[in-house]
Amino acid sequence: MKTKITLLMFALLCVSTLANAQKKQKALSFISGKISIAKYHEREELNRMNKGELLDLYIERIEVIVNILPNIAFATNSNVTMTTLGIPDTKENRKALVENKEASDVYFEDTIEFQKKILPYSDTSDLIAAILFYESTLKSLHTYNDFKSN
Repeated sequence: MKTKITLLMFALLCVSTLANAQKKQKALSFISGKISIAKYHEREELNRMNKGELLDLYIERIEVIVNILPNIAFATNSNVTMTTLGIPDTKENRKALVENKEASDVYFEDTIEFQKKILPYSDTSDLIAAILFYESTLKSLHTYNDFKSN
């Protein structure tokens, strides 16, 4: 009798382990990280800011652009997954998406490290122009759907 109970317990343990192993992983989204900025600026407002504030704005805009633009053909917001687009959620596709995210993170970190060292030497008027250009690019994302032909 003890043997039957032991075997039954072992079988239940094996079945529960297999059931847990078969659970799907959480769906990965194409866009993660910062995807929006808090405020758009006018040139006059930027002219009143010190260079440190401008550098922070510039870096924040780069972060948003790096997170969104490479994946714009898939999504412009963070809740779009492979499944919502009808892309098979296979091991290979998940791996490709994870590797892409990792590469994007490395690129962003390297870019920011460079920007923090070199950007302070930039001309303030060029920095302001770049911020305004980035903000204009981010504003245009709101019209992205106008270019689709559905």
